Amino acid sequence: MSTAAIPGAPLPVRTPGSRARGRHRAERREIVAGSPALVLAVPAVAGPESRPIVDELLSIVRGEQPGIEVTAAYLGGEDAPTVADLLAGAAEAGLPAPVIQPLTPGPHEFLSELTKLAAETGAQVLDPLGPHTKLSEAVHVRLSEAGLARADRARLFAIATAADGVVLTTVGGQDAAEAAGMTGVLLASRLAVPVVPAALDVPGSVAAAVAHLRAMGAERPALAPLVIGPEADSELLATAAEETGCPSAAPIGAYPTVGQLIAATYLAVLPEPTQEQLEAAAAASEQRTPGAHAAR
Repeated sequence: MSTAAIPGAPLPVRTPGSRARGRHRAERREIVAGSPALVLAVPAVAGPESRPIVDELLSIVRGEQPGIEVTAAYLGGEDAPTVADLLAGAAEAGLPAPVIQPLTPGPHEFLSELTKLAAETGAQVLDPLGPHTKLSEAVHVRLSEAGLARADRARLFAIATAADGVVLTTVGGQDAAEAAGMTGVLLASRLAVPVVPAALDVPGSVAAAVAHLRAMGAERPALAPLVIGPEADSELLATAAEETGCPSAAPIGAYPTVGQLIAATYLAVLPEPTQEQLEAAAAASEQRTPGAHAAR
């Protein structure tokens, strides 16, 4: 995926390993038998651009919550199941309808199809991942990796190429741009520069946002994609950077806290286990750990 290159070595960036906090906080707990599976709904065809990102996110989710049954569904592609396929498979097997997490940070046109499928099958479709502080953190990291922002506001050194204004680019039309506003506010508080959202798939939206920043006095505006990756055509990102003459950070991709948000959001909607389920889970755990009684 093309981005505008910045001369010089990228700044070292610390990638936090702690789990997400706040409304998406994940509490590591046993997932009891009979819990619905988690389906990561990817708004893209399975291919060499989308699969690596999604596979890495699945790995993060499984590492964040051992025992979770999670898989990805695509819009198509060789050997790639769709959401409809997985819902039908669960119904045929007599399993609970899966919980569906759209892999988008905000509104997207494919959400209406997910909602329709959920109404037909009883599956639960979760909200998009944003807005959330962890998404603004991820965008901040991508900007700092491109040399467009300080990695940490506490580090008081100058970066000659640092942006003095940021256009937060997303896909999903004007609704997505408006929804990105809160993440933009969170990002602005981290960077201490103005942030304006814009839609990559609305003609003139990014250019207008750049013009607005320049009218506010920004001399070095930059683009920061608020996209995971699969949901956005890479050509849209490259074209926006070329047409505006602004450097661009990379998409969020498989940033660790995206996987953490996915795991945490899933856990938040699971019903509280019954005492019987807890006892069965504890018994199963002891069976998997020989000598557990002796160690007590």
